[in-house]
Amino acid sequence: MTGLPFPSVRADSRAPAGTVGLPDQLGRVARDLRVSVTDRCNLRCRYCMPAEGLPWLAKPEMLTDDELVRVIGVFVGLGVQQIRLTGGEPLLRRSLVDVVRRVARLEPRPRIAMTTNGIGLDRLAQPLADAGLDRVNVSLDTIDPQEFADLTRRDRLHDVELGLKAAAAAGLTPVKVNAVAMRGINDHSVADLLQWCLDRGYELRFIEQMPLDAQHGWDASTMISAQEIHERLEERFELTPLPAADRGSAPAERFLVNGGPVTVGIIASVSAPFCAACDRTRLTADGQVRNCLFSQKETDLLGPLRDGASDEELGALIQGEMWRKLPGHGIGTADFVQPDRPMSAIGG
Repeated sequence: MTGLPFPSVRADSRAPAGTVGLPDQLGRVARDLRVSVTDRCNLRCRYCMPAEGLPWLAKPEMLTDDELVRVIGVFVGLGVQQIRLTGGEPLLRRSLVDVVRRVARLEPRPRIAMTTNGIGLDRLAQPLADAGLDRVNVSLDTIDPQEFADLTRRDRLHDVELGLKAAAAAGLTPVKVNAVAMRGINDHSVADLLQWCLDRGYELRFIEQMPLDAQHGWDASTMISAQEIHERLEERFELTPLPAADRGSAPAERFLVNGGPVTVGIIASVSAPFCAACDRTRLTADGQVRNCLFSQKETDLLGPLRDGASDEELGALIQGEMWRKLPGHGIGTADFVQPDRPMSAIGG
């Protein structure tokens, strides 16, 4: 176990009779499933976990490949159109290529993406693409070797660069880079990172730092806001916002860089959340459904699954969890409570 409070099934775990798909009470419909395939990670990013890491889930407490693919199939049957594989670090799941291959065979076939730190992607990009992976996002906060080593507690920047190149060569495009700007750590070099991505054909997305660290040390005063990121980028680049109508449920506000066609995205998860248009749901590596990244409770599928629940019964549990989705995550409100589980145990 992770050493964190184990999630519980909600008592009121039913959606209204006749519910179709994955709606909530506000009319949002989940079509994007984030699947954590492992809670393990080979980096120790300071904003995510302590240097010694965390107590990882034991293998028997995780969904097997058969269970994972079956549950994903239930979600697809309920209208999910995109699967994003996350971790921890998803490349650490040895069976990942086979899982992708099996998910790609589901009907209707969902789009399959993955968020990774890129370490090991140089070996696996082509096998994953051949198995059916459509696209990849690589988390990279700095291209300065010393900053990278200080931030991640690992000297692996070169490996990430190799992974990015391999992803582009394998056709996992557009290759996107996810970056978190942190005050006093890498905030001075956001424009350098954008130029680095422009030079290599990667699409950069900045994400505001969120309160999902295992240490519960997040402080709003140290967060670099979307507005600050925008201002620092504009010191070097001309940014033209794309029409809001083009955004849909996408979290990033996108800007043409120097007239385009290349864009940069900024995700204001904290200062200007996109909760009203959210179409996401989440499945953890130990079989828990979360209707929000910041949810305080989860619905267990692992227990019912191993007790012989049918796909219809699993679907009803998933629908019940989605029906209770709150209007927003509540960061910044007086009653906000950070989730017990950190990002590595939830999935990005």
